[in-house]
Amino acid sequence: MMDVISFIFRWAHVLFGITWIGMLYYFNFVQTEYFKEAEAGAKADAMKKLAPRALWWFRWGAMFTFITGVYLLMSIKAFSSFPANPVIWVGVLAGTLMFLNVWLIIWPNQKIVLGLAPGEGPAAAAKAGLASRTNTLLSGPMLFGMVGSLRLPIEAGVGFYVCVALILALEANALFGKLGPITTIKGVIHCSIGLTALFWVLLAYL
Repeated sequence: MMDVISFIFRWAHVLFGITWIGMLYYFNFVQTEYFKEAEAGAKADAMKKLAPRALWWFRWGAMFTFITGVYLLMSIKAFSSFPANPVIWVGVLAGTLMFLNVWLIIWPNQKIVLGLAPGEGPAAAAKAGLASRTNTLLSGPMLFGMVGSLRLPIEAGVGFYVCVALILALEANALFGKLGPITTIKGVIHCSIGLTALFWVLLAYL
């Protein structure tokens, strides 16, 4: 019976994750670029009717991805064996920070941008944009951690702690820094792939 429950949670975790990250890519690769080119009336209509719906699926996809992920970690007793599987913990750390960015930075600031809460729109848009781009950057390493945990038998070493430090540094930049090379779509995609490769090398050889 426990195997069936575990399978259901794993299936749900993937399903909610697809919803979350799919909406993340939609915002970063499609909607943001459209808003740059849209006429004022079309943009206003989309911000009133489209964006709030998309953000609902986005934030609740993140919530249930996180909840099912915590259950799966508990089911394999991952917390008691930390960091026996360093690959999965890279994914867990990246995913957890991405989840927190959604609920504590992106959504509160997007409410201001959409006129659902008081505040300075341009400043809120910049904060939400930086956190969203950071989540896109971290999505590659996060997926690497989730998939690689079962396929890459890597033992914890110095490289794991370097990866943790890099993830925390990127999150600090999301809070206090600038977009830099992740400003463009091409830039954030290349940086995410490069970061994933770097983490693999660090975990495997350091």
